[in-house]
Amino acid sequence: MTSKNIQTLAIHGGYTPRNGEPSALPIAQSTTFYYESTDAVARLFDLQEAGFFYSRLANPTVDALERKIAAMEGGVGALCTSSGQAALFTAVITICRAGDHILASSTIYGGSFNLLGSSLKRLGIDVTFFHQNESSEEIARLFRPSTRLMLGETIANPALTVFDIERFATLAHEHKVPLLVDNTFATPWLCRPLDFGADLVMHSTTKYMDGHAIQLGGVIVDSGRFDWTCGNYPEFTEPDPTYHGTVYTRDFGSMAFLVKARAQTLRDYGCIQTPQGAFYTDLGLMTLPQRMDCHCRNAEKVAAFLENHPKVSHVNYPGLASSPDHALAQKYLPRGCSGVISFTLTGGRDAGARFIDSLELGSLEVHVADIRTCVLHPASSTHRQLSDSQLAECGIDPGLVRISIGLEHTDDILADLAQALDKA
Repeated sequence: MTSKNIQTLAIHGGYTPRNGEPSALPIAQSTTFYYESTDAVARLFDLQEAGFFYSRLANPTVDALERKIAAMEGGVGALCTSSGQAALFTAVITICRAGDHILASSTIYGGSFNLLGSSLKRLGIDVTFFHQNESSEEIARLFRPSTRLMLGETIANPALTVFDIERFATLAHEHKVPLLVDNTFATPWLCRPLDFGADLVMHSTTKYMDGHAIQLGGVIVDSGRFDWTCGNYPEFTEPDPTYHGTVYTRDFGSMAFLVKARAQTLRDYGCIQTPQGAFYTDLGLMTLPQRMDCHCRNAEKVAAFLENHPKVSHVNYPGLASSPDHALAQKYLPRGCSGVISFTLTGGRDAGARFIDSLELGSLEVHVADIRTCVLHPASSTHRQLSDSQLAECGIDPGLVRISIGLEHTDDILADLAQALDKA
């Protein structure tokens, strides 16, 4: 597939049928694969040839999805995982070890905040959370000799701040550290972080990439540009005794990160995507550009309605001209800012609960980025593991309501919101 148009890649990327083969991506529902000689299998285990021998490492259906997403994001390759959390964990563990340090935006998704700030600390990996509106000089002072990764979200969940990718990529590279950007809410249709200097991109494919709330998944995409030989990453440049002395940078060049992530991390932790899961995700990707356009247009109308409603004290949506992140949105998200909006009602927590319970079309779900409109109160659900001070650090008011605008007719969405707000 030579096309670089994302609409075409979304449909045709990753899999090209040959004469007499299925036009739809086949599901290779097999744990293992047949070979005719021990030499052929040995070359696979020695990483001398690419191929499939066990679906914990690679599978034809998953491989096709990885190639499609890599093409859509503009990377050299991709690695699919069982969830978005698994993608973040895989990226961190591939890069970091005990004693290393990470810099992360404080507005990242609550599950990611907890993974970095709690679970990974038990493994000896430390994290410092920074505020995106701090100056570059202030953030530069947070880097340590042990800093090995910097990360943020294109559109934060649920704070909806926009990450200044170019600025933070420059900061990271000045300290010989890769920048990882979670692009879940934006998708490659609205923003491609690798085009702005990011080194790695990850997604919870569970969200807009699947788009229909049927399949968990995650993915990491590598730009292939980061210099792992800069002196900070010995596990990339020294022989790996678990693979006969393989040196990832020497033997795999721009694919060093992805091969190490697959050969070491995926092999040992096993957080894989399934063939059936890859098939469902691929099916969702085929309509991603069209769905995202509709999500964005619906959300723009809803955000404008909420901003002018007397019972709403504040609306977070970077597509609004009043948003402090509007200029960044115009730079990084010219096609739109996704379908997720957060807002605070003047009546606080109780009003938020009454509003959600009064909705008829919108569904109360622990999910976003679905074709259906769904709502959530983060402080009592996705972010309930965080204290009030941690919620504030993430930019979340305890009374904040998050709404994910679906693909229903805009008039029906607005009518449902209006009647629910009357009861809030």
